[in-house]
Amino acid sequence: MFESVRDDLRTTLDEIRAAGLHKPERVIGTPQSATVAVTSGGRAGEVLNFCANNYLGLADHPEVVAAAHEALDRWGYGLASVRFICGTQEVHKELEQRLSAFLGQEDTILYSSCFDANGGVFETILGPEDAVISDA
Repeated sequence: MFESVRDDLRTTLDEIRAAGLHKPERVIGTPQSATVAVTSGGRAGEVLNFCANNYLGLADHPEVVAAAHEALDRWGYGLASVRFICGTQEVHKELEQRLSAFLGQEDTILYSSCFDANGGVFETILGPEDAVISDA
C-alpha cells in the first residue's frame, strides 16, 4: 500500500512541476534585511526582500539588536503562550501605551502574528452573513 501512495504522490508532484506550479524551498543564509542571500532550486544569489515582515528594514539595525539583547536579559526568550492563556507581560502593556500616545489613540493592542491580527479585525467587523473575498 505504501508503494501505491508513494507512486500517486510522485505522479501528482510531477504534474505540479510540469505545470510550472512547484515552488522549491528558499533557504535564506543572511539576516532579514532589504536584501537577502538565498539558495532556491539549486541556484544561489542575492535578492531584494519584499515579502518579509521586516517592512521597515529594522530587523538588523544595531539599535534594535541592542534593545533586543537588553530585553532578552530582562525578560528571557518568548512569550510562553498567548496572552489569553498566560496573561500579558508588563513590557507589552508599556509598548501598547507608548504606541497609543505616539499615534494619538485611546488604546492599542498588539498581536503576536498577522493571522491573529486579521482574526481580531474580521471577528470584530464581520458577522455570520458577511464574506471576505481575497485574491491574495
